[in-house]
Amino acid sequence: MIPNILSFIVFLPVVGMFIVLLLPREKKTAIKVVSAVFTGLQIVLAWQIYVNFDTNTTSMQFVEQVKWIESFNIWYFVGIDGLSVSMVLLTALLSFIAIIASWNIDKAVKAYFALFLLLDAGMMGVFVALDFFLFYIFWEVMLLPMYFLIGIWGGPRREYAAIKFFLYTLLGSVLMLLALLVLYFNVKDPVTGGHTFNMLHMMDQANHTGILNQFNIRLLVYAALFIGFAIKVPIFPFHTWLPDAHVEAPTPISVILAGVLLKMGTYGMLRISFPILPDAMKWEPFLYGFVTLAVINIVYGSLCAMAQSDLKKLVAYSSIGHMGVVLLGMAGLTSLGMNGAVLQMFNHGIVSGMLFLLVGVIYDRAHHREIDGFGGLASQMPIYTGIASLAFFANLGLPGLNNFISEAFSFLGAFGSEAFNLKVFTIIGTLGIILTAGYMLWTLQRVFFGPLNPKYVNMPEVNTRELITLVPLGVLVIVLGVYPNLVLNLLEVSLNNLVQTVLNAPSVLLGMQ
Repeated sequence: MIPNILSFIVFLPVVGMFIVLLLPREKKTAIKVVSAVFTGLQIVLAWQIYVNFDTNTTSMQFVEQVKWIESFNIWYFVGIDGLSVSMVLLTALLSFIAIIASWNIDKAVKAYFALFLLLDAGMMGVFVALDFFLFYIFWEVMLLPMYFLIGIWGGPRREYAAIKFFLYTLLGSVLMLLALLVLYFNVKDPVTGGHTFNMLHMMDQANHTGILNQFNIRLLVYAALFIGFAIKVPIFPFHTWLPDAHVEAPTPISVILAGVLLKMGTYGMLRISFPILPDAMKWEPFLYGFVTLAVINIVYGSLCAMAQSDLKKLVAYSSIGHMGVVLLGMAGLTSLGMNGAVLQMFNHGIVSGMLFLLVGVIYDRAHHREIDGFGGLASQMPIYTGIASLAFFANLGLPGLNNFISEAFSFLGAFGSEAFNLKVFTIIGTLGIILTAGYMLWTLQRVFFGPLNPKYVNMPEVNTRELITLVPLGVLVIVLGVYPNLVLNLLEVSLNNLVQTVLNAPSVLLGMQ
């Protein structure tokens, strides 16, 4: 086992970035190879983490804790549990695949790959940080590279999409910063008695002091955190940045946006909001507002997807609907629902990444994404059609493929909640299953079947580089559909503990009942 493995997996891309910056800009192939090597090394480290991860403990693992800014009690404190390990694995896999998918980037190659590697480090840092200040630093580090990657290498409206993304995310960051400061000044370090950014200390309600014991303050802090994370998910009505960002972003960046960045919102809720302010989370006006927004995400996202003529925008709205399923699974505070929600985060990252890569394949050839502009591609591109069909059926939740089990757990967990009556919400949410099947099958029919469009009689089949990005994801779609325990075993103990922590937490909201 490699010592300090979490630091290595976070900062390897930064080392790669500096090497890329030192290379001459004319050495495009060398820049791409260096980027692939360093993201590939992340996969090796992620595999080491996977095989050495103890699935029988709720404790943080691979912990590293070093004093950073002593005068403010800020630590470099990293570690992972069942919640974060799945996101670390997903980030490593999709970052490497996105680098391979970026091989045909020829505009400002050096800057593109340097920014991508910095983005990779920021994302990985978010999932391992256990000091709130460190978490916030990584959260902000991720923002700027994504802004430039969309704004420079995106489509015709890239500046608009990038600025919109930046402004929405900046609003969330400001609200999160305010919540962070309230927590820092009103949570005591049980050892020194001073202020602390330590998330584990913040989760212990006995360490809450001062205004953090007031009803209104706890609700305001929770609301600020919720909005900050909701923008990233994104939850209606904070979702409008996502379709624009996806449509304008280059294909590899869309893969990262849908596969990893959206998960940071729900991860933040599960890592920070739920365990630190459990009584605010359980307060019925907030809880039922939360589950209402989850159902709106599912139904509204699915209806918007059905109305799209742009294939990439359809996949983007589909992501909004599927993240609603994650929220619904979280809301019931059941073991089944919570495990389903986090498994859905992982599975959606795999399927959405695959779908955006597939859109990129035909966009590179046809130079448009209009669904009705294709037709009959199955006869011209049979291999591509087979892979696309697998991704489409996984996205609609076909039994035997990965999304089915995670969506089933999420719905069943919410429906069976004993803490809250969510049956009506869950029943309405299941409309998303029907709508998703409708728009995915309709799209499959229009793009791949019927007579071949004469314009595409010479369209080339999917190539080797594209297969390298698609096949691993396709294999995971099948394997996790048949044997989801490969991921569920990592999650179960930690998430069951999280559910009990939230359900059994004492309430300091005296007016809650």
